[in-house]
Amino acid sequence: MLFEQVTIKEVKKELAELCKQQRKLYGLSQEDLGESLGLSRFTIQKFENGQNATLDTVLKIVHHFDLLERLFEALKTLQSENNNTPMY
Repeated sequence: MLFEQVTIKEVKKELAELCKQQRKLYGLSQEDLGESLGLSRFTIQKFENGQNATLDTVLKIVHHFDLLERLFEALKTLQSENNNTPMY
């Protein structure tokens, strides 16, 4: 059975789109969001274009939109599933 592989580029694109959607939902400009997070508008713009972002930037954005707990729970679930799955 072949598995579809998700690329880093695709994940960046999805994170960028999530940020853009949430920002617009909250009625924020890129500059507004950047100021709230202590980041520049340019950093937000680059993030929304799927360009390189630090993990810190990703977590600040996720936290700002109250998604940090959901991300944390998803990571814990993945970790739990990996601990229960034999490698062979």
